Amino acid sequence: MTSKGLQDLKQQVEGAAQEAVTAAGAATQQVVDQVTEAGQKAMDQVAKSTQETIDKTANQATETFSGFGKKLGLLK
Repeated sequence: MTSKGLQDLKQQVEGAAQEAVTAAGAATQQVVDQVTEAGQKAMDQVAKSTQETIDKTANQATETFSGFGKKLGLLK
């Protein structure tokens, strides 16, 4: 091979390597984005579940104290 042929081959290999690095970077970013989205969905679900539990507990406490108040004649 001539010097020109080797130079062309080197450029082709470097170009292919750069394309592979770019593709790998893009694939890695997609994975990171998906993991981030899944994590956010999980946190949203935890927050929703926690809020529902708090609301149920508060409602039960209100009903319980209301019942005590009625038994003690403090509420009608």
